[in-house]
Amino acid sequence: MDVQFEQLKSMVVFAQVVEQGNLTAAAKHIGLSRAVVSYHIKKLESQLGVKLLNRSTRSIALTEAGMEYYQSCRIISEQAATANQQMENLKNEPVGLLKITCPVNVGLQILVPALNDFRRLYPKIELDVMLTDEVVNIMQEGIDLAIRGAPLIDSGLQASKLSTLPTCLCGSPAYLKKHGRPSTPSELSQHAWVIYKLTSGAITLSKGGRSYSVAVKGSISTNNAAARTAFVEGGHGLGRIPLYDAWPKIKAGLLERVLEDYHLDNIDVYGVFPPGSAGSKKLRLLIDYLKDYFIKADKQSSQNTLLSSN
Repeated sequence: MDVQFEQLKSMVVFAQVVEQGNLTAAAKHIGLSRAVVSYHIKKLESQLGVKLLNRSTRSIALTEAGMEYYQSCRIISEQAATANQQMENLKNEPVGLLKITCPVNVGLQILVPALNDFRRLYPKIELDVMLTDEVVNIMQEGIDLAIRGAPLIDSGLQASKLSTLPTCLCGSPAYLKKHGRPSTPSELSQHAWVIYKLTSGAITLSKGGRSYSVAVKGSISTNNAAARTAFVEGGHGLGRIPLYDAWPKIKAGLLERVLEDYHLDNIDVYGVFPPGSAGSKKLRLLIDYLKDYFIKADKQSSQNTLLSSN
């Protein structure tokens, strides 16, 4: 069966409907009306003589035939996007929009300063930065790069490790004066904690080849890292805080480290992006730049920590 040009367009529309989760989101993503998107799906089903989608008012579900047909449509859509990226990569100066999402605290303290410098180097690259501690659906929101502090679960996304962030246990001077300073991991469970809801309710420490896992509880919990640090600073309990966030407050006397001779798990920072976009010149430039920026920032932080401790 010959494939007409209009059917190729319908195949790309169908792929977007599947990836965006519904007709309305797909229409918004590709700049068509919902009625036109619905027309393309109905026309495809008529041409093929099979039902591709089971549709309700709020959701869609692929039929068995739709699932198989989507795999081919996805390849066509990705190859077209790749062809456009290859042409973009031939240009002397990268241009275009990059949509980025990142947790709020990491975004304000690390990503935004990095993007300030990146934008000076590549002024024709536009940036749309979404700072949120919620996990954004990359495909539905059209995100080019998501900064995340955990490895990928099983998904169709790709990831590149950007950095490793050390963490420390902290409390305010007032809290430690009132409740005492823990000297062993077993004492941690006797203290109040400010709970960061995006992590587990346990702290793992290691020393001399031994590992300790301590369940922690507290009357304050939050999904925002900056709020977590502020509550710890306010004397409401201990907290596990990234060193980049804690160190300025430690130097200012607002926080104190506890159990410094024990090692805590680091936070691995990943750049997560949609499949097929790894060939984008502007995205590759940003990922490489962020890796280099994190390395330089980590070296500077280590030097400052060493100088201050001396």
